[in-house]
Amino acid sequence: MATRKSPQKTELATAGAHLGSAAKEVGTAVSHKFEAIGDAVSASMGRARKTAVKQGAQVQAKVGSLVKAAEKQLAKAQAQLSKAGASAEKAVKAAEKKLESTKTRTGRQLAALQAGAERKAKALQRAIEKEAAALKKAFVAKTKAAVPNKTAVKLAVVKKAAVKASAAKKAGLKPAAKPPAKKTRR
Repeated sequence: MATRKSPQKTELATAGAHLGSAAKEVGTAVSHKFEAIGDAVSASMGRARKTAVKQGAQVQAKVGSLVKAAEKQLAKAQAQLSKAGASAEKAVKAAEKKLESTKTRTGRQLAALQAGAERKAKALQRAIEKEAAALKKAFVAKTKAAVPNKTAVKLAVVKKAAVKASAAKKAGLKPAAKPPAKKTRR
């Protein structure tokens, strides 16, 4: 049997050929699109990388400036601390000097007061001794003039007054007032 060419096969073959060429074109278009997308992605990644590097440098610069500012503040605080320490040390030394001068001044004043008190005590003692001697002389003179025969009694009274005066002198007391003179009848 003889076969005949059918026109349907030729249309199918052409349609298949068209489909094949269309598939190739779609494949190349898709691959071109993928390449374009890849190029766009790599370009945007490059821009993003550049931006990130630039921002990183800016951040580093900011961090560096913050670190420098903190170092300046630290140096300033250290300087203030050292100044405060020096002034406190000066104040302590001045207070110590003042304390020493006060101690020496009060020691001198105390010594002067003690010396003055000793001089006054000696002067009072001498005055008491003089007064006692004068009283003794006056009493002896009065007793001798009044009663010449009772001299022994009067001498005992004078000795007693002298003992009282010396006891008062030793005790640091003023002598008692003159004993009242005995009234003698004439």
